[in-house]
Formats: sequence, C-alpha cells, structure tokens
Amino acid sequence: MQDSCIFCKIINKTIPSSIIKENEDVIVIKDLYPKAPVHYLIIPKKHFSDIKDLEDSEINLAGKLLLMAKELSHDLSGSRAFRLVSNNGKESGQCVFHFHIHFLSGKQLLDF
Repeated sequence: MQDSCIFCKIINKTIPSSIIKENEDVIVIKDLYPKAPVHYLIIPKKHFSDIKDLEDSEINLAGKLLLMAKELSHDLSGSRAFRLVSNNGKESGQCVFHFHIHFLSGKQLLDF
C-alpha cells in the first residue's frame, strides 16, 4: 500500500467509496465519472502502478481480476455484455497509478 494512493486509501477504508464487491484480493467500486450506465473499477488490493509492474509470480492475482469481471457479469441484466479497459501509462489516459480495470456495461460500446 502507498500512503498517497487514492485507491490504497479506499482499500484501507480511509476514504469512503461505493463498494460493489470485495474479497481478499480484489475490491470493486463504482467509478465517480461513469462512461456507461454500469461503470465499475476492478482494483487489486496489492499496489502496483500499472500492468507493466505485474510480476510473473502474480499470475493468480491477474486471474482473480478477470474472474471478478465474470462474477460482475452475472449481476447484469439483458445480454450481460460488457467491456474491460485498462489504461497503462499517462499517455494512454491513466490518471490513478494503481493498476485497475474498468468494467463497462449498459449501452452499446463500439467506439474505441
């Protein structure tokens, strides 16, 4: 955990957030600035800046992030379609430098 990281503060419950799901390794919160009717952030509780900092030894954690997306999809109505997005690095649009995955659903999301 990093003291200055907003996601670490959310994980430690020092900043309030709308928690959707949580387990030992992953927390899911509502995005404060949603780009779709359903817009969640899937965040590992272990801090690393972006996917490039993920170590090979953390393969189980990477799998748990994807399985959380699968679990979230079960709560969707209709087609249960969703998109996963991860911005890695400032040039890609990453604003919070604690790796996370955007889970978007609820409207047709065709443009990149």
